[in-house]
Parts: sequence; structure tokens; C-alpha cells
Amino acid sequence: MPITMQSYSFTWTDPDGTPRASAVAYDRISADRRRAELEAAGASDIDEVAVKPGELPAVKG
Repeated sequence: MPITMQSYSFTWTDPDGTPRASAVAYDRISADRRRAELEAAGASDIDEVAVKPGELPAVKG
């Protein structure tokens, strides 16, 4: 049975209202850490997006 790694990225809105998207993909542990950083920075509308290798989410808006 092959082991498959799932990667995650984020889209969010900065406290000043600017929509953003991750420029990197994260593994599960790093994604959890990044979500906590975004929340602590006051980001809103944080969406975690499962991505494939070489894929990143588009900025909302």
C-alpha cells in the first residue's frame, strides 16, 4: 500500500481587508501551525485548501 502525503495551503483575509493566498504548501503539522499563526495575527476568512504537488490556491476576490 503506497503512502501518500497530503499537502495544504491557505486563503485568508488580512486584518486590513486584503485577500491573500499561500505561496507554499504545508504538511499537516505545518498547516496546523500556520493556521494558528494566521489566527494570532488577526486574519479572518481562513480556508484550508488541500492541494496537489505544484498546485497553489488562487486569491479570493
